[in-house]
Amino acid sequence: MSRIAPRFAELKKAGRAGLVTYLTCGDPDAATFAALLAKLPGAGADLIEIGMPFSDPMADGPSIQAAGLRALKAGMTLEKTIAIVKKFRAGDDTTPIVLMGYYNPIYRYGVPKFLTDAKAAGVDGLIVVDLPPEHDDELCLPAKAAGIDFIRLATPTTDDKRLPAVLNNISGFLYYVAIAGITGTRSAAIDGVASAVARLRKHTSLPVAVGFGIRTPQQAAEIGRVADAAVVGSALVDRLAAHIGKPGLVDAVLADVSALAQGVRGARA
Repeated sequence: MSRIAPRFAELKKAGRAGLVTYLTCGDPDAATFAALLAKLPGAGADLIEIGMPFSDPMADGPSIQAAGLRALKAGMTLEKTIAIVKKFRAGDDTTPIVLMGYYNPIYRYGVPKFLTDAKAAGVDGLIVVDLPPEHDDELCLPAKAAGIDFIRLATPTTDDKRLPAVLNNISGFLYYVAIAGITGTRSAAIDGVASAVARLRKHTSLPVAVGFGIRTPQQAAEIGRVADAAVVGSALVDRLAAHIGKPGLVDAVLADVSALAQGVRGARA
């Protein structure tokens, strides 16, 4: 079993939603990212998504695209990403880690080797945005066999006809994309999110995490009232980018994580 289901069980027992943070591995460089990663749980991240840098991130907006390019320019690779997770696990064996990205780097790495190395390093889940259900045999089913959760996205355009295919074979949680389009471009409308989450829960018992368009503690709290977790990425990536070359980069990002965590944790009070 991965660490994801136990973490959501803990959150449910505590009567609150979780905070899922996203940052791109190796942004702005490997050492700074590793230092930041190690401190995310203490700042309030309940689950951590780590972006696997890729040169053509079609689902990502300008902020995360820029982060990926910074990481690649600094020498980040998929092999080094896995090594950073392994280093993180030496100090934290409870916080779930999900790798998020695209299939090309995994395909080039070699699926069997990738899954073996990722599992050994302590990766709990995968989100691979360009592998639809019709290609589950490529990675989803092998990941499941390896004991790694495969997490899929549902969007505002995922209708009841398509939803069963989206839900088939997945585990860990369902990631609901709150806005149509790329990351970091618009804010989520809470009324639409609430009705969407209610509809999804009629079809699955998996936790529902909501991301895209969540930037502030207030928005995170709104999501925390209706979903099982709020996912924040672009806002944190932007904060990191604004402090590159300045002292206090890690502390600035952690301060934002702490504020977001407070919002989520107080949402149902």
